Amino acid sequence: MKIISLASDQPALIQQAAQILVDAFKDHSPEAWPALADGLTEVHEMLADDRILRVALDENETVIGWIGGIEQYDGHVWELHPLVVKPGLQGNGIGRALVQDFEEQVRMRGALTVMLGTDDEDNRTSLSNTDLYVEPWKKISEIKNFGRHPFEFYQKMGYCITGVVPDANGAGKPDILMSKKIPTKQDQ
Repeated sequence: MKIISLASDQPALIQQAAQILVDAFKDHSPEAWPALADGLTEVHEMLADDRILRVALDENETVIGWIGGIEQYDGHVWELHPLVVKPGLQGNGIGRALVQDFEEQVRMRGALTVMLGTDDEDNRTSLSNTDLYVEPWKKISEIKNFGRHPFEFYQKMGYCITGVVPDANGAGKPDILMSKKIPTKQDQ
């Protein structure tokens, strides 16, 4: 596997990245990118000069996953959006490699923090279908994963929950906000 920056003059790889996005989200967030055209729109948006789009390629130069990033707060913070791995290949270290590569990309740009939101639209955590305006930090500290929600993957990668957006995706469907400090050269 190798990880490269995707460029606008690579239409076959763009098409593959868009299809993976649609396929990977169809079970848990089908309205996110319901069709290939929606996936293509997202990939093309991520190709902007002020964003990051890195793809993982297998030995046949086929896209098997990708990660995007959006600069925030004058470059001090980067939003990780999205991370996607081809269904059937998840759990094989591709996502981990993409996140590590992304963190290095933003570190080289002077970032101090990576943030992300990981939605719970289908009751996969104990934060869904509860009033997050009452004792939110208690509920966050006691979070349970009911169905392979990705927040635990990010925790293993060193991210911590830094908040929630209650009802972000409809009543009882929060967005779980996570962040990680990116070590500077002085920290290493």
